[in-house]
Amino acid sequence: MSKILEAKQAVVSEVAEKLQGAASVVVVDYRGLTVAQVTELRKQLREAGIEFKVYKNSMVRRATVVAGLESLNENLTGPNAIAFSTEDAIAPAKILNEFAKKNEKLEIKAGVIEGNVASAEEMKALATLPSRDGLLSMLLSVLQAPVRNFALATKAVAEQKEEQGA
Repeated sequence: MSKILEAKQAVVSEVAEKLQGAASVVVVDYRGLTVAQVTELRKQLREAGIEFKVYKNSMVRRATVVAGLESLNENLTGPNAIAFSTEDAIAPAKILNEFAKKNEKLEIKAGVIEGNVASAEEMKALATLPSRDGLLSMLLSVLQAPVRNFALATKAVAEQKEEQGA
């Protein structure tokens, strides 16, 4: 085999592994962004532990076939960049959506959420969800509410009995 073919096969297998192992993947069209804007976006994503790369569409199409995500191929037209997150499924969509609000040239095209292909609208809806920590704190406050109310009620009863006894 030629070295070029081996290099292409290595890229395809790398992308396929990333697609299969990622908690979420977001495909964006970055056409029209300046170098400074792309650098700022990469910095924000890197700080969140998200990998942001540009691959040739033909390589990504082959990788989607290997990963079983062929329906993502219809969105692979024009210049695309892909954000891979292995830990937080919401973070890439949230960061890219916020960046797209400030920079109208960035367009979210599609994504993959835990092995399921999602449309741009679904990725934007995912971006509006609170983070994992935010969701956990909401759940905790909901679970604490009955106990807190019971404690307040018993305290009120105890204070009322003290007043009656005094």
